[in-house]
Amino acid sequence: MRRLHPDPGPLADTAALADAYRSPAGRRLRVNFVAALDGAITVGGRSGGLGSDGDRRVFRVLRALADAVLVGAGTAAAEGYRPITADSAVGLIRAELGRPAVAPVVVVSRRASLAPDDQLVTDAVAPTVLVTCAAADPGRRAALSAAGVVVVVSGEDDVELPAALATLAERGLEQVLCEGGPALFRAALAAGVVDELDLSIAPLLVGGGPGLLASALPRPARGELRQVLEEDGVLFTRYALD
Repeated sequence: MRRLHPDPGPLADTAALADAYRSPAGRRLRVNFVAALDGAITVGGRSGGLGSDGDRRVFRVLRALADAVLVGAGTAAAEGYRPITADSAVGLIRAELGRPAVAPVVVVSRRASLAPDDQLVTDAVAPTVLVTCAAADPGRRAALSAAGVVVVVSGEDDVELPAALATLAERGLEQVLCEGGPALFRAALAAGVVDELDLSIAPLLVGGGPGLLASALPRPARGELRQVLEEDGVLFTRYALD
């Protein structure tokens, strides 16, 4: 992998890639997506069809740098999310970087749509966190709490992301990586809580599928290009958002 902007040159190993994506200390929400040239974010309903070896390395490094991974319940189910464990590829990179080997997955669901027997619950080392709202079924919330899930109630009829992120920060989860899906990404943009978009652009035309944003934002979010990496025709971009 090589850096095209700024300071062009090779990135020789995982440590160099981690340095390229490292963020300043403090609270931060970064969003990671892979998209085709035409904006499609899935092939056959899953993002894996757009991935490359380089994209998978970036994905793992971003997870290794994060205090927590934030994901919508629908995306977690569709992509078969698993907990981050010490012996996983991400866990090994975290240890290599001198970080705790495990980190929690934070599932966002207005209806508390996470089953107590889901692998994110039963196999978790760092307890999975569910962010939901007061309107979610109390029995479902209680069952998840009893199964070991940390349930965070933020908002009355819908999830209030700014308050949820503040609660996560109070728990020591300041640097949060959001992996979508599009509905959660749009909600985070509309709430003004996204600090950075890390977008991998695959050299493919897919057509017919959903894009990054299914509906218009209240106002456009402007991005400032901070970095571009390249490998095998795939571009890995970093945008600061305001």
